[in-house]
Amino acid sequence: MHPYSSTATTHLTPPACVNSSTFPTKVAPSIAEFKFNSKRLKMLSKDKVVPDRATGIVYWMSRDQRVQDNWALLYAQGLALKAKLPLHVCFCLVPKFLDATFRHYDFLLRGLEEVAEECKQLSIEFHLLLGRAADVLPEFVSKHDLGAVVTDFSPLREPRSWVKDVTEGLPKDVPFYQVDAHNIVPVWEASNKLEYAARTIRNKINNKLSEFLSGFPPVVRHPHSGKLRAQVRAPLTTRRNSRSTLPTKVVRSFEENGGDDDTREEPVDWAEADALLKVDRTVGPVAWAKPGTTAGLAVLEGFCNKRLRLFSTKRNDPTIDALSNLSPWLHFGQISVQRCVLVVREHKTKYTESVNAFCEEVIVRRELADNFCFYNDKYDSIEGTNDWARITLNAHRKDKRQYIYSREELSEGLTHDELWNSAQLQLVKDGKMHGFLRMYWAKKILEWTDTPERALADAIYLNDRYSLDGRDPNGFVGCMWSICGIHDQGWRERDIFGKIRYMNYEGCKRKFNIAAFVSRWGGKKHKYVAKK
Repeated sequence: MHPYSSTATTHLTPPACVNSSTFPTKVAPSIAEFKFNSKRLKMLSKDKVVPDRATGIVYWMSRDQRVQDNWALLYAQGLALKAKLPLHVCFCLVPKFLDATFRHYDFLLRGLEEVAEECKQLSIEFHLLLGRAADVLPEFVSKHDLGAVVTDFSPLREPRSWVKDVTEGLPKDVPFYQVDAHNIVPVWEASNKLEYAARTIRNKINNKLSEFLSGFPPVVRHPHSGKLRAQVRAPLTTRRNSRSTLPTKVVRSFEENGGDDDTREEPVDWAEADALLKVDRTVGPVAWAKPGTTAGLAVLEGFCNKRLRLFSTKRNDPTIDALSNLSPWLHFGQISVQRCVLVVREHKTKYTESVNAFCEEVIVRRELADNFCFYNDKYDSIEGTNDWARITLNAHRKDKRQYIYSREELSEGLTHDELWNSAQLQLVKDGKMHGFLRMYWAKKILEWTDTPERALADAIYLNDRYSLDGRDPNGFVGCMWSICGIHDQGWRERDIFGKIRYMNYEGCKRKFNIAAFVSRWGGKKHKYVAKK
């Protein structure tokens, strides 16, 4: 039996913060009247029944930082409606994550501000928990007798370890569900193995789109409320043992509220959350990309109205504005890939080739990247590539390099190649790099560093540090494709690269106007000084 009843409830049609022009007709008034596809779901706990003592249901938001078009939040609301319980959304903010800088955290926090405001409109309580999920979420669930936890899905090692730790820390009678709200076809449904290339997964995904590429019911105004209100929380262990690391207002609000009892309303203080961050603030926000779902949907609308017509023929030309530019919002889950596809496909009659090309990239290629990271734990290592690529890279490991640059020289765009330097400056200044140049950029790092291992590490570091969509399966796979040949084949053998696909300056010159791109971003040729 489907877990959701047909209980009627009030809803916003569409939510005030969602652009109605990009919000097609709903498939059901709410999740309560929608048949949720259980293949999107994984049960992480042994217990499947919400305990009678439950005072609410929790959606632990992580990869998918939006309210609408979010299968994980929809599933959590369905559970809450069936049990007639309040619905809570929690985000666990860690002060540092991989090579993320203030540029990334600013985009994340400002997007979450919009999430919190929309939750408030929908009578859903939003909680910003400060600390590692394993340290704060099980405590939060236990303390408030919350009856089930739903989370979203990421194939990366760190988020998967967070889920594992939370699974072990939750009360044993609290059901824990995971929903792939990021991919159209859930990664475990698209394939049960590591795929070799796009050609081996394409039909598997496309054949399942009729089952999974549906419209969304809205997240509706929640009819059940309780005592636990929206708040910002630091972990109890942090409050007691490391008080000096906390803003005084966070500690004070906790103590004034009777120590452990903090069910009163305590609105999220975003400035205090910002103060807890331990990140490099020299890499700041970019002007062109405004965080949040509303802004992301506006970029989607602009793509459909202005750039989609050029996408099929001009997307590989860095001097022409033909790309969707959606990757920051997709990376942070502030907009849904599924929504983007539904909207773009409305233009298929007019721009058939462009729509097909967009769907290939945003569905097949993106889901191939998730497949690679999910089924290959060494997704960021030379050891994670195919045997042929590992053999050829090792065979050419000691080939003479004409140029060898340090990570610092690469970061500052101080090479002899003005095109490469301009691409790096675009990355540093704009938080993005044109997709075609990302390939050239990474392959030159292989050519200009002393080992394949250092080339891969430097490419990942620079991408993760500066790109708004860094620390993403697409980024790891892009670097691995360029440097390690994954999802590719062997090519004519040459120095340094071996059989890895080669790209050069002359090839770029045939593709686009290099001088125009260099003029825009200001890369210069720098004299090479050989290392002693």
